[in-house]
Amino acid sequence: MAFHSSFNFLLFFCLLFPIIIYPSIAKATTTSSSSSFRPKTLFLPVTKVVHSTNIKQYVIDTKQRTPLVPIKQTLDLGGQYPWLVCDRSYVSSTYKPAHCGSAACRLAKSHVCRDCKGTINTPGCNKNTCIVNTFNRIGHVSVSGELAQDIVSILAVNNSIVTTGKPVSVPKFLFVCGKTSQLKGLASGVKGIVGLGRSNLGLPSQFYSAFSLKKKFAVCLSSSTTSEGVVFFGDGPYYTLAHRDFSQALAYTPLIVHPTNSKSSEYYIGVESIKIGDKAVHLNTSLLSIAKDGSGGTRISTVEPYTVLHSAIYKAVVGEFESALRAFIGDDRFKRVAAVKPFGACYNSSYIGIDRLGPVVPRIQLVLHGQSEPWMIYGANAMVDVGENVLCLGFVDGGEIPL
Repeated sequence: MAFHSSFNFLLFFCLLFPIIIYPSIAKATTTSSSSSFRPKTLFLPVTKVVHSTNIKQYVIDTKQRTPLVPIKQTLDLGGQYPWLVCDRSYVSSTYKPAHCGSAACRLAKSHVCRDCKGTINTPGCNKNTCIVNTFNRIGHVSVSGELAQDIVSILAVNNSIVTTGKPVSVPKFLFVCGKTSQLKGLASGVKGIVGLGRSNLGLPSQFYSAFSLKKKFAVCLSSSTTSEGVVFFGDGPYYTLAHRDFSQALAYTPLIVHPTNSKSSEYYIGVESIKIGDKAVHLNTSLLSIAKDGSGGTRISTVEPYTVLHSAIYKAVVGEFESALRAFIGDDRFKRVAAVKPFGACYNSSYIGIDRLGPVVPRIQLVLHGQSEPWMIYGANAMVDVGENVLCLGFVDGGEIPL
């Protein structure tokens, strides 16, 4: 099983991990007039958007091509490669396909070559190019296309808040050229997916190499569709609009490499137990760890809309949460109502108060490996308002083998 930690609320965490740096990824340039400017930190704005199917996604904004064009891509924390549609209106004087046997193809570990039979010498359709396969995990669509490079521009910051960042660019940013049909399930205006996963072509690897950054990044996701989050790359500072450097106040937990699938680009963490209030939930804690056969574990994801739990964990968490909620608001005020899909535990919210942390319900704690402070999940993070005076616990029963 996998406990998929997919969060639709304010989330700030640093991910530290080793990555092999390959010389084939281009060094960066800066549009700043000062040639001595060397960024310590890069950042990308992140916006929470709602798809027409009411599925929420996190979208980043970059600029790509020559001349530069704003590009929106859905954020996939564990995604292996960045990919972008190229079959319609992709015009750039700096676009170059990766030819078979090149350093870029070796970096992508692509051993498939192709001569395109469409309109030759256009983005996505060239002769003797290597093909890379990846996946749109939101629309459940395979993505296959030629590997290519083009210029990407992002913002850098050293010692100031993010609004004063300087544009810097990666002239030979590598990505997979996909097709419009592969955008299934993605939000309106999105042109692909950007992967931050453990891979040679993931955004962190390419940025670390291009700017010689420290191998660290942080993700801050907003619960609101009207306020931005941010992804930071590098050692900090991590300034927000509140003028606060969060890099000085972060707690850390080790990331886990999948023991039976070293090629996995996903991020796993060690959750040792779960508490409701201050009371431990009675469950088989071995389900929280990755077993020898590769099952189990706690995976962080940005493409799952809600936290998915193994059935045994889900039932134990809901049972303990409801006991605590009864004690919290009074047994006579506790009213469970009909479930609203995809949730299984929903409640009449008439007697549930609201404060700055959202609905006033028992807090949920994830006790992490090697971390003295637990990961706190308060009401704004744990509960989903589905309307009609109904709040649902934002966890989903994933069955015996959650995807």
